[in-house]
Amino acid sequence: MKKMPRAAKILIVEDNSGDEFLVRDAFERGKARHELEVARDGEAALDRLRGLGEHADKPTPDIILLDLNLPKIDGRDVLKSLKDDDRLANIPVLILTTSSSEADVDRCYALHANAYMTKPFDALGYEEIVEAVEAFWLATAVLPTASPTAH
Repeated sequence: MKKMPRAAKILIVEDNSGDEFLVRDAFERGKARHELEVARDGEAALDRLRGLGEHADKPTPDIILLDLNLPKIDGRDVLKSLKDDDRLANIPVLILTTSSSEADVDRCYALHANAYMTKPFDALGYEEIVEAVEAFWLATAVLPTASPTAH
């Protein structure tokens, strides 16, 4: 397995602080170097990714972990907006949600999500997901070259 030459930039789009804590904790226990950033709703995520306002000089994340059930702009609409934007479409988007609905799974893949995972019920489950993300997305897959900013 190869390693990323730098810390992976990961944007977590999650409105639940408990789930955010579990994801953060799992990455801290993991092996990959990373920089985590959180957007609390769909609107904030799109502003961040488009480099608007305070986000003007922030680099594009390497990976996005996206919840579906978000305030302001639903995660499904965030996914569609990302994949419809030529500047953002190549960022891998991994859905991490409570929904196991077949319709949600099918719709997210139709919108070009790169993976669909249901949230586990405990910290160990989050560690297993993060291990899988690290093993594939950060150690095996070749990620697209990130642009300095998304705008």
